[in-house]
Amino acid sequence: MTPAATTRVGYPRGAFKDRPGEAGKEGAHRATRGGPPMSDGRRIMTADEVRRAIVRISHEVVEKQAGTEGLALVGVQRRGVPIARRLADAILENEGVRLPTGALDITFYRDDLSLVAQQPVVKGTDLPFDLNGMTVVLVDDVLYTGRTVRAAMDALMDFGRPRAIRLAVLVDRGHRELPIRADHVGKNVPTSRDEVVKVLVEEIDGEDGVAIDRLVAPVHERVGPFG
Repeated sequence: MTPAATTRVGYPRGAFKDRPGEAGKEGAHRATRGGPPMSDGRRIMTADEVRRAIVRISHEVVEKQAGTEGLALVGVQRRGVPIARRLADAILENEGVRLPTGALDITFYRDDLSLVAQQPVVKGTDLPFDLNGMTVVLVDDVLYTGRTVRAAMDALMDFGRPRAIRLAVLVDRGHRELPIRADHVGKNVPTSRDEVVKVLVEEIDGEDGVAIDRLVAPVHERVGPFG
């Protein structure tokens, strides 16, 4: 009999195995310190719109499962985690059931790990329940190329064998590079590749909202060789 899962923070089996393929671009939607400068962003979701989107997704998740039995939520570090917890709170309020909720760190499953940093920041995986036979809803803030989701599924399968894996995201910005589609989407936002979608959550950023910034080319790329 498989024992119940416990909280695990660190590196699961297979965490350092090679991840071949083109360098991923999934992290490009987040605001990063030391990255390319960005222009003034335009807000596409207010705090109230974020709240309503999460409530709607919570209803969709339960409806698709035809209830809450065998259902669990796993947030992808970093902003997917508070979104997953809010989904759990909304489901508790509406259904009277607290779903098992965890956090998944995909740092060492990324196919662009060598391009991220020599010393990547590990945020930790916390899965305090048995994944086997569960329907797991992966929760993330933005769906872009699909490479983050692929890495998340690889990581999840190293901890157990869910009956099914579904995907819920707050924002789908398009530009998929892998055949991955979200089951539940808060907002579909057409974007160009030189734009950055910034999701803010109260638990991390002190406020809720979603904005789009446009990457600004460095000065030496915007002027000719003669200035």
